[in-house]
Amino acid sequence: MTMIFGIPIQAFLGQLLIGLINGSFYALLSLGLAVIFGLLRVINFAHGAQYMLGAFVALLLLQYFGINYWIALFVAPVIVGVVGAAIERTMLSRLYKLDHLYGLLFTFGLALTIEGTFRYLYGAAGQPYSVPAALAGGTNLGFMFLPIYRGWVVVISLVACIATWLLIEKTKLGSYLRAATENPVLVQAFGVNVPLLLTFTYGLGAALAAFAGVLAAPIYQVSPLMGTNIIIVVFAVVVVGGMGSIMGAIITGYMLGIAEGLTKVFYPEASNIVIFVIMAIVLLIRPAGLFGRDA
Repeated sequence: MTMIFGIPIQAFLGQLLIGLINGSFYALLSLGLAVIFGLLRVINFAHGAQYMLGAFVALLLLQYFGINYWIALFVAPVIVGVVGAAIERTMLSRLYKLDHLYGLLFTFGLALTIEGTFRYLYGAAGQPYSVPAALAGGTNLGFMFLPIYRGWVVVISLVACIATWLLIEKTKLGSYLRAATENPVLVQAFGVNVPLLLTFTYGLGAALAAFAGVLAAPIYQVSPLMGTNIIIVVFAVVVVGGMGSIMGAIITGYMLGIAEGLTKVFYPEASNIVIFVIMAIVLLIRPAGLFGRDA
């Protein structure tokens, strides 16, 4: 049997795949957090609840309207994004001129409200969401068995991350967004609707969380607690990458997901804390994060 560092290659590659899958969700979710913080300077604690909402919207669309996974993959993020935009426009926008703590407390309360509502309506137990038929099963690569859906998650999350980075960094809309956060008065003087741009930004971040939620639904059971279980890790990923760094969130998400997966092979007892240990080390050496800029 082929071995890598004394570990069977099947076990090594299996955990590497799990690390990539977890990293895909970390990257998507931390990307949404980085977009919102980088452009709005809001620590969005409701991000985990919006991730959970994406999965629930996909499940409810299937149960009540027969809308399948492929349509829900695009419809659910739009619905959650519109809800997020409405929340930003009617409530969150009133807190921008106040201390950042007010935004954090508001989004934390929002997360508890959303989670509590869904726990009341659907209970704490998870509900299954079937893998689409086109992505069911797996393929034998010779050295390991690769579930097709998990491979799809890795690929499509990477595509979504790169597309978001290109939107923010390489398009005219992205330049408006970045300029509006640096000097909103000047940008508005040029006829740009700054409040609408900020609303769009929060809606985009919420839609990214919901997109991750739809991707997660066939892998993990759809539960009101699914956002709570992942959001603390995602915050750690954002801190390691650098608060507000778009590319940092993407790269660090995949890196830490792989680190977590490989730790389960070599030292399973530390797999639940390895990301936080890495965060502590990075903050000691570089307080702004790996890709962040010093204040």
